[in-house]
Formats: sequence, structure tokens, C-alpha cells
Amino acid sequence: MHYDSISQLQSCVANEAGYGSIFAQIARKSTKTTKNGHPYLEVNLADVAGNLTIKIWDNAPCYSAFLALQEEASVAVTATWQNSAYGIEAADLDVRPLSPEEEHIMMTGGAELALRQEEDWECICDLIDSLQDPRLGQLCRAMLENFESRFRRAGAARSVHHARRGGLVEHTAGVMRAAAAMCTAYPDLNRDLLLAGALFHDCGKMWENAYPEHSLAMPYAETGELLGHISLGIEVINKLWTRLLTDERKTAWEALEPPTEQVRLHLLHLVASHHGSLEFGSPVVPKTPEALALNHADNLDAKLEMMRNSYETGTTLAPHIRQGKKPLPGNPVTPLPAFTEAE
Repeated sequence: MHYDSISQLQSCVANEAGYGSIFAQIARKSTKTTKNGHPYLEVNLADVAGNLTIKIWDNAPCYSAFLALQEEASVAVTATWQNSAYGIEAADLDVRPLSPEEEHIMMTGGAELALRQEEDWECICDLIDSLQDPRLGQLCRAMLENFESRFRRAGAARSVHHARRGGLVEHTAGVMRAAAAMCTAYPDLNRDLLLAGALFHDCGKMWENAYPEHSLAMPYAETGELLGHISLGIEVINKLWTRLLTDERKTAWEALEPPTEQVRLHLLHLVASHHGSLEFGSPVVPKTPEALALNHADNLDAKLEMMRNSYETGTTLAPHIRQGKKPLPGNPVTPLPAFTEAE
């Protein structure tokens, strides 16, 4: 069979071996040596939804073929896949280059993921269009116009949640939807400020978790390492705000309430405090209702994605129970289906 993604492969073979192929890019490849001095290859395969590391021994028929491949090569890998104490293992390996059509499927993550990310992008745009404060509305649109391509291919993390090409769009849309729902439940919240904060809260990950245009491997960057996404997000807001604040616009904004400088300051606070505590990397703890709400919306969306991933790829421990993955607090149990009327 053909597995639509590495995640689907991991889910299908979590409890039973299977034979099939995946489309992937060679993210990393290194030659290593066993204790007995025999060389082998360690190859990390990546697609939009995940990654998988396999070992190829020097006596395997495909060893020379993998040895000749360069990093970022797009390939179809066919094998008998099975789960073990060391993760997914592959036997009877075969590899070939992808056709242009197959490579396009791989880079977009398949029809289902591509559709979900497009719907999330449209959701973000619609929520921004609903903002009433012209200052926050123009700032949010300026961010999307200036960084659309970078934003749409960035990951929301390197691991744990939404750690894939396009994951930042998925996570941001989820946090914005949660924030909008909170404003319905708690109408005293400043909806415009909270939604703008949800858009910008992880925007620094466009540099910290950036994917090159034609690669599925997330490299490390000095900017992201030295500054981190919270500092970078604050810088993005300030730079865009300065560009927007022309003399003409500054005069128009002086008549608006609350004062323009207060709006900027509160938005910066949301980005600075969204991790919730100093121990988790925020330079300041949430000190406004909107900052508190954003922290919980961010955490909720991340945790639900971790749980969804556990259902898809976790080992089954017993009926309805999957192996937990940190930082989830326990083993995820299959959720209760919604009530339906009997026919």
C-alpha cells in the first residue's frame, strides 16, 4: 500500500507490521559504524507531517543507492515496516526518485492536509477582517502582506505540536478561534486586542522554525537561537507599527480611543507573556485579562494537537488507551463520541 504520510505509516504499523511506500525528503544522512566496525547509514526521512529515522546496513541491497543520494533528495521509499522498542524499523528496503507530480504531493502534505491549512489561512484572514480597531486591523494585514510566504511554511515548533511545514498557520488559526470563542463567553475581553495577540503571539517562529522554500528540513538559524520567537515577535510588531505610523496616519490615530501608544503596549505585553510564566520563557507573566486568555488559548490548542497526534501514532496499550507522550500528563483515552439519536 501507499501511506499518505509518515504519521499514517507510524499509526498503521504501531501494532502490526505492514508493507508499503512513503514519499519523503532526505532531511539528514550520516555514515556511522557499529561496534564491530561495520559501516551503516542513518537516514532521517521527512514529509510535511513528520519525520522518521531509519538505519541501512552495509550488506543491504539498497545501501549503495541510499549512499549516492544527496540530502533534500525527494524519494519514494518502500519497505516492510514494523514497530520495535527502538522505533519504526524498515526491512527489504527499496528507493527511487519522485516524479514532479509526486514531489508536489509530498511538499503540500497531500490533499487533506493542504485543504486544512488553506481553510486555516482563510479563517485567519476572516478573523482579521472582523477587527474594529483600525490600528490593529492594519497592523495584522501588514504582517500577512509582508510575510505571507514565510508564515505559511513555518512550523509552530520543532517537536511536540504542529511541528511541520505549515504548522504555524494551523496553530495560529486554532488559537485565534479559541480566542474568538472566549470573547463570546467573556464579553468584557477586548476582542480586537486578543485576536491581534493571537495572530502575533508566535510570529517570531517565522525565523525560529523557518523552512526553506523547497525543503522539508527545518534548519537552525543564529537569529532564532540568539533571540527566540518572543523577542523576534516583539521586534516584528514594533517595526511594522513604525512603518504604518506615517505623519498622516499618526494624526488620524490621535483622535482614537484608547490611546494608540496604549494599544501598542498592550499588544506587546500579550506576545511577551503568552508562555504564562518566567520558567517557560516569558520575560513577564500575564498581567491583563487578554494576556491570561491568550496564554490559555495557546496552551489548549497545543495540548489538543499533542493528544490528536498520540491517537494517530501512539502505541495501543489496551482497548481505547494509547501510550502517552510528554508533556501530556498521562495516557490518552479514546474520546467519547457525541450523542446521536437512535434510528
